[in-house]
Amino acid sequence: MNINTERLNAYRVMWTLVMYDLPTETKKDRKVAARFRKELMQDGFSMFQFSMYVRHSASSENADVHKNRVKKLLPEYGKIGILQITDKQFEKMELFFGKKPQEMPDVKQQLELF
Repeated sequence: MNINTERLNAYRVMWTLVMYDLPTETKKDRKVAARFRKELMQDGFSMFQFSMYVRHSASSENADVHKNRVKKLLPEYGKIGILQITDKQFEKMELFFGKKPQEMPDVKQQLELF
């Protein structure tokens, strides 16, 4: 793969980030929050932080499919944010555990058939 192809891919490959703050005061609230989290994971999202899940997509069109799936899962209450960024933008993120810098996790490329 030449450098131009790699550069294009870094801007075409997308990440979808779902950030949420759902009520958990009642047993029903906790059940709704757990179901939302479970449905995100069933759609291929991985936990990045406690209430933030991320999903890698091969293209912006595929990322839109997953964004629309999340919109269909939205619970009645709570605050949910959906953000889509390019792979290039995602790789510029700096991660820290306390003051100690961490390497970005290696993301395995997955084959998407649809």
